[in-house]
Amino acid sequence: MRPAPTILHLDMDAFYASAEQAAKPSLRGKPVIVGGIGPRGVVATASYEARVFGVRSAMPTAQARRLCPNAAYLSPRFELYRQVSEKVMELLHALSPLVEPLSLDEAFVDLEAGGVAPEAGAVRAVGERLRRDIREATGLTGSVGLAGAKMLAKIASEAAKPDGLVVIEPGTERELLGPMPVRTLPGVGPATAEALRRAGIHTVAETAEAGEDELVRLLGKAHGAGLYAMALGRDDRPVVAERDAKSISVEDTFEVDLTDRTRVRTELMRLAERCVQRLRAAGRSGRTVVIKVRNYDFSTLTRSETLRGPTDDPAVVREAVARLLETVDTTGGVRLLGVGVSGLADFTQEDLFAQLATEQEAQESARVAAEPAGAEGGEPEPEEEPPRRWSPGLDVVHDDYGTGWVQGSGVGRVTVRFEQPWSAPGRVRTFAVDDPALRPGEPLPLVGGGPGAGQSSDPATWPKSLSPGDGAEPESGEEISSR
Repeated sequence: MRPAPTILHLDMDAFYASAEQAAKPSLRGKPVIVGGIGPRGVVATASYEARVFGVRSAMPTAQARRLCPNAAYLSPRFELYRQVSEKVMELLHALSPLVEPLSLDEAFVDLEAGGVAPEAGAVRAVGERLRRDIREATGLTGSVGLAGAKMLAKIASEAAKPDGLVVIEPGTERELLGPMPVRTLPGVGPATAEALRRAGIHTVAETAEAGEDELVRLLGKAHGAGLYAMALGRDDRPVVAERDAKSISVEDTFEVDLTDRTRVRTELMRLAERCVQRLRAAGRSGRTVVIKVRNYDFSTLTRSETLRGPTDDPAVVREAVARLLETVDTTGGVRLLGVGVSGLADFTQEDLFAQLATEQEAQESARVAAEPAGAEGGEPEPEEEPPRRWSPGLDVVHDDYGTGWVQGSGVGRVTVRFEQPWSAPGRVRTFAVDDPALRPGEPLPLVGGGPGAGQSSDPATWPKSLSPGDGAEPESGEEISSR
């Protein structure tokens, strides 16, 4: 434990939902829920307006819709969230070289390593300045906790929400923690909490009073001893600037169970490609390929294969995935698929690809031999273009009306609200889903844009036929259909 509260924990407030409200003026002050919007989707973040209705992160979207049917349900826009996160992380790195990101919207900072005086007044001033800087740079709010240990700093930031700052002075830890529920402590999930409840332990104070021996008897040596130290407010974990990933994986949940074996294989191949893209983006390679299959009855199977050496070759990963799929029965229906790579390294083993190249050459030779004579001279059949999908919340651009976002789509139509972060709530128009003038767009900056920055909001707010100069100002929520 440090003698001064020089460990800072920042947690952005309802990050995804707040970013969407900042980007979409018509949603400010209204319930917004970001996550999977299908019947099997899960809530990623709910705005504070939605939380009043009982909506929480990790809740099934179907349940959230029953609790808060009038909320705006939006698909995540990770490109925007990453852009905002980069600005926040830049501000944190300006405070100290020791910044430990936990996610896009959360991080620990060692202020002592940044030269901040180990005094409560000094660290509080740094925390308040950080909150102001974040608001100016992103338009969003974050909550700050300051303490002498990581666990306590995180508890402090949670107590500070939303948009606040809490300092836990060293020496006051046990008094603060005592009445809190045992689930407050890191590592206490539902199973551990139930084991403690059966033993009559409900609060952090009762956990400390039980003693280390009793906790070890209930939970095992490592977990019990660690929990006892946490209950006393002891946490000597340092802030670690680099956290080495142990694996990289991707997965998808399907709205309707997949029963066609060919479709299952196709989806796994697509996931394998995405996984390798993430692997290469991280500059890594991996030795063990894993697939995850969740069946219609929620039973989950994993299968893995360890290669002779690390690889980042998509063909090698696809081949391993195909072999692993052969060991899994999918006839009952599949609701989720995943592909991962573990055993990460910073290099690849090039000789792994020799066998693959030989097999590919043999396959190509067989394909050429099987083609009818003169086939190579024929015109290839044009591929049918798949229908465009307009997910709620997606950024779009219309040739006539400028930038906006998708409010919803269905029955061959897509509804778009044309507004920008710096504009008033915008107008709504409806188009055919295949309207050639409508296309996906890029996220706009949450701050620093607007007409004063060389961008005009007029195209996004007023259609040509009803510009402000015409003297016609219909209500901002009025819908105009483009037939």
